[in-house]
Amino acid sequence: MSEIGQPWPALSIAETYSVLTAPGAPFEMREVEAHGRRVRAYVNARTTLRQLLDESRRFGERDFLVFEGERVTFEAHWRAASAFARILKARLGVAKGDRVAIAMRNYPEWSVCAWGALAIGAVVVPLNALEPGPALARMLRDSGAKLAVVDAERLDRLAPELDPRSDAALLVVRPTEAPPGVQALSSLIGLPSAYESLPARAAPDVELAPDDLATIFYTSGTTGQSKGAFGTHRNVLTNLVNTGFRGARAAVRRGAGLPAPPDIPPSRKQLLPLPFFHVTGFHSALAPALANGASLVLMYRWNAEAALALIENERIQALTLVPTQAWQLVDALAANLRDVSSVDTVGYGGAAAAPALAARVREAFPAASPGQGYGATETSSLVSANSHEDMLLRPGSVGVRTPCCDIRIVDSEGRDVGVNQPGELWVYGPQVVIGYWNAPEATAAAFPDGWYRTGDIVRMDEEGFITVLDRAKDMLIRGGENIYCVEIEDVLMSHPAVVEAAVLGVPDRILGEKVGAIVRLRPDWAVDLYDLARHAASRLAAHKTPVVLRLREAPFPRNAAGKVLKRDLREELLSADGG
Repeated sequence: MSEIGQPWPALSIAETYSVLTAPGAPFEMREVEAHGRRVRAYVNARTTLRQLLDESRRFGERDFLVFEGERVTFEAHWRAASAFARILKARLGVAKGDRVAIAMRNYPEWSVCAWGALAIGAVVVPLNALEPGPALARMLRDSGAKLAVVDAERLDRLAPELDPRSDAALLVVRPTEAPPGVQALSSLIGLPSAYESLPARAAPDVELAPDDLATIFYTSGTTGQSKGAFGTHRNVLTNLVNTGFRGARAAVRRGAGLPAPPDIPPSRKQLLPLPFFHVTGFHSALAPALANGASLVLMYRWNAEAALALIENERIQALTLVPTQAWQLVDALAANLRDVSSVDTVGYGGAAAAPALAARVREAFPAASPGQGYGATETSSLVSANSHEDMLLRPGSVGVRTPCCDIRIVDSEGRDVGVNQPGELWVYGPQVVIGYWNAPEATAAAFPDGWYRTGDIVRMDEEGFITVLDRAKDMLIRGGENIYCVEIEDVLMSHPAVVEAAVLGVPDRILGEKVGAIVRLRPDWAVDLYDLARHAASRLAAHKTPVVLRLREAPFPRNAAGKVLKRDLREELLSADGG
């Protein structure tokens, strides 16, 4: 049965896609050429990000960004972004195609600077605000940024690394005092509290096209030095359409049909603790909020108890999280009496999620539908999504592909595998970026003939539902048998005491590798390692059961996307095994 009491599903996946992509339907497509690739583009997608910014004025005095008591309306945001665009062009000499880097917390100024730069055709380069100074400087130089807008923390890290004669010019946000030679952004456009009083003047007119370069997002770099994935207006705006697909698919699947879209979307509030410098934060949260009139409630830093307070006080309806944050939130809710009845959507992505999380989310937020997305920096966020009834029936699946993209699942020789057979996922479509900035060899290796090789091992069932099994480079091979870490991690996470689990290969002279695992327990739980080992052994084949098991008290190291940095855990596990 569906959430509304009707038999589930009313339509198959194939029938649902036929309804959603028919002529005149929201996800109707046509074939176009984009940077030498023939792709299926959405008929109803906007053409440029400037168009998206200018259309956002229709939401007027509705709150757009809420941060630590500050509130910036859609009109104020448009005025500030437009003012910054004028300053970029007229006073700072930034032209179409020039790179403008941003390195700061999720302050309202982040969005203002990004959309102001995009409005005049500049290329926005979001930098990972968690990186140390040398890494930030390397990305600045690699991108060739003409200007970098940074907050005081990033300025302190960057200043010793930069040569003012050759490196990017700097603007600083929220300094206690602007250092010599560095201008404060507030001296140009004022503080967020005064954005409403800026002139209602549009950004300068610049000729823009869907396939103009728009962004350079540096990859997470969990397995090596990050690379700059350079994307277009079409890439970002394709993902914007994709973000509406999950709910539409669920409605058609349950037989409810598609309601006529309102002239002005209703106001919704969304908690976003994820950074804007990640594609989930920018492509799948900031851009859709700007398009749909949603209010984004931002956080200075993540804290589950503070998040619950914001949900209650702001009457938050939607949550956009990584799985780790979702686990922490449902755990915190069990110990805090908070009114979370306003929440109707709990979405998570960016990292692997154990199937048990969907049930925990539904238990903690009974009025909410859990959902998860799968994608990458190189695919401009979403490739597939799962939610609503499909999510509850297949909690371990990341859903079905979005309509605009094609996928292949291939073996090590590049040959397509059969249904329910494991293989590497390849993606092709209008959301796949052009390649890596200044890295032609890496581009050729990762994007053969326009297909993006994700490096993820997946399988797909008869209806098209995808399950991620592992990263190709993290997969274990024990005595010639492929072992997928995610399967073992999910089993360990199903134990009520376990809050985090990571499975890694431990070198073995005879087998090549044996299965090792590091786990972290929930506070106040005391569980013997032998109990965990028995729990795993009762649910796994003998060759998949961890033979090296270690407890860890501190939270796992993760990057900004929420992915576990397994390379940092490997040494701990090897030392536990005496290696």
